[in-house]
Amino acid sequence: MTENTLSADASQFGTFDSEGNYVPRQIVDADLGGIDIEEAYTSTMVLIEDGQLVEGTVVRVDQDEVLLDIGYKSEGVIPSRELSIRNDVDPSEIVSMGERIEALVITKEDKEGRLVLSKKRAQYERAWGKIEELKEADGVVKGQVIEVVKGGLIVDIGLRGFLPASLVEQRRVRDLQPYMGQQIEAKIIELDKNRNNVVLSRRSWLEENQKEQRGAFLDNLKPGERRRGVVSSVVNFGAFVDIGGMDGLVHVSELSWKHVDHPSSVVTIGDEIDVEVLEIDLDRERISLSLKATQQDPWQEFASSHRVGELVYGRVTKLVPFGSFVQVGDGIEGLVHISEMSAHHIDLPEQVVTPGEELWVKIIDLDLQRRRISLSIKQAAEGGEVAAEYQEHFGEHAYDAEGNYIGGSSSSEGQAAWEEYYAQQEGSAATGEAAKGEEVEYEYVEVEEVVEDEDASGEEE
Repeated sequence: MTENTLSADASQFGTFDSEGNYVPRQIVDADLGGIDIEEAYTSTMVLIEDGQLVEGTVVRVDQDEVLLDIGYKSEGVIPSRELSIRNDVDPSEIVSMGERIEALVITKEDKEGRLVLSKKRAQYERAWGKIEELKEADGVVKGQVIEVVKGGLIVDIGLRGFLPASLVEQRRVRDLQPYMGQQIEAKIIELDKNRNNVVLSRRSWLEENQKEQRGAFLDNLKPGERRRGVVSSVVNFGAFVDIGGMDGLVHVSELSWKHVDHPSSVVTIGDEIDVEVLEIDLDRERISLSLKATQQDPWQEFASSHRVGELVYGRVTKLVPFGSFVQVGDGIEGLVHISEMSAHHIDLPEQVVTPGEELWVKIIDLDLQRRRISLSIKQAAEGGEVAAEYQEHFGEHAYDAEGNYIGGSSSSEGQAAWEEYYAQQEGSAATGEAAKGEEVEYEYVEVEEVVEDEDASGEEE
């Protein structure tokens, strides 16, 4: 270094001695240019006001507070309760030494002379601005579930957002605990800064997010198609089944070929079942399903294995003024009209049969389209071919080698009584009936007309 350079440096910064050691220049009052030392010190500090957002460096992390250097005359104190919207947090989990964070000035000087700051209130102010923008744009917020409270969840979205239980999923969720700690996305459906109220809906987000998927799913679904699904809900009017993208409804009438008192008697939540698509409503995004369509129609099965003229065994299920109903198969009932209960005129069905009684009947008409079977007790008494499934069950005493019914202990007691009565009266009655042949024929026609009326009323029943 030259002497001239040293001289210049000495005039501004100090000098070097003969051994090369630096000697600082002396500072005198005049060096401040007439400014007071206190004034000069104050001018180096930042100016702050209550409610102002400031930024600083974390210089200390204690169990109950954090110290933040914002360039003020004293370090700011952030109490642990002002670090996060979450309750009972460890400050070391929220901030770390040397980290730059934003805080809001609560007070420049409390009763202890401290500058008190709040990190969570700074986040709150920033979050409100962002959330208002998202609400205006119909956007989505994302945050972690930090609490399970009565009626819903608290979500950390920079402030405490409330997610009602009814809006967590597309169906009501009873146990909310599994959502604790999860990151979720939701729509903002209510916003009130004055009341510090933010209401969220994850269901709205799910519905919106799945709308395109549902549209594609419905477009690819066709009536008549069979799908494997899982029962997701059981209600009084049916069961909802998740068929791998959407829920469809199996109405109670489509659960079984048999009468169903309540859907829970057929399916339970979690059951895997095969269903057939009946109808798709694209506008309302609704799918109608059928469980019974995947099962063999018992009427079709009965019709394919039986024919008119066969004898079948059944149980009397109900008596009505115009006859009795007899169950002849699983879910299959036929009507024995009162005119087919006996060769002799009767006034009431209970003169021949009683509910619960088992007896042989003959199929005299089989209408698959209308799902109606007409049966006859009196024609069964005359004999006929026994349906194949009963031959082995009832033994040889019930029919002959050709399969014709020959009676046995399984015959109706009421029917047997009538047969005995006819046998006793056969001789005397035959002469009287022949003498009144024309009159009897006339009376029979009248009875048939009454029977038709009764049958019509029975169909309406």
